[in-house]
Amino acid sequence: MTTTVRVLKYELHNVVRSRAVLVYTLFLFLLTDVLFRFGGEGARVVLSLLNVVLLFVPLVSVVFGTMYVYSAREFTELLLAQPVGRRSLFAGLYLGLALPLAGAFLLGVGLPFAIHAKAEAALWGPLSMLFAGGLLLTFVFTAVAMLLAILFDDRAKGLGGAILIWLGCAVLYDGVILLLITMFREYPLERPVLALTLLNPIDLGRVLLLLQFDTAALMGYTGAVFEKFFGTSLGRVTVLLALAVQATVPLLLASRVFRRKDF
Repeated sequence: MTTTVRVLKYELHNVVRSRAVLVYTLFLFLLTDVLFRFGGEGARVVLSLLNVVLLFVPLVSVVFGTMYVYSAREFTELLLAQPVGRRSLFAGLYLGLALPLAGAFLLGVGLPFAIHAKAEAALWGPLSMLFAGGLLLTFVFTAVAMLLAILFDDRAKGLGGAILIWLGCAVLYDGVILLLITMFREYPLERPVLALTLLNPIDLGRVLLLLQFDTAALMGYTGAVFEKFFGTSLGRVTVLLALAVQATVPLLLASRVFRRKDF
């Protein structure tokens, strides 16, 4: 635990000072502030931030996380030469990377809401789901970044894999589901589509946010099926659990590879 805390303190200090994290925070702050100035209502701003949370947050998390782990390779090797446990070291490295990105998201999006949004009871549900979705996607794709950077020694392969995974989740996955629906439209596909939705964190984040609004038509086929089978309350719980699992699985795999890897 002492090793984890020490590594975490160093990583937090190092990542927070990173120019990329500062730019990320400033971008989210300016975008949210502009949406308030031109859009007005808090609920409308939450809905407008949907694509930012679903596309930009995972992209920054996986790309920045992968590049940061590669740039910190020498520091990691130096620590591994010391009498420290690899589990504790890995935990400190992951938390030191994920927590600043999560804090940047909360700060960049939360400050404009604190400044501009009115204290409306109807806003707390969508806003809390926006924060929950953004944080969970940050942890999911940071874990994926850790796994790729540890698994591949070649920086180009790791970064290419990170972009490919993001592209697959953000763009290609829905296209594959749509193709399957078109090819097998004569068969009952509700449950298979539901199962496929649970495997994509970006789709889960979309469902998590859109369940807060009366926008079933905007959710597409997968979101409508999800709402139909689970309802709003159970749907939120299921999405949160699925996202937590998707953050845990790559993290456990990355920890396993890290403990066995010969750096």
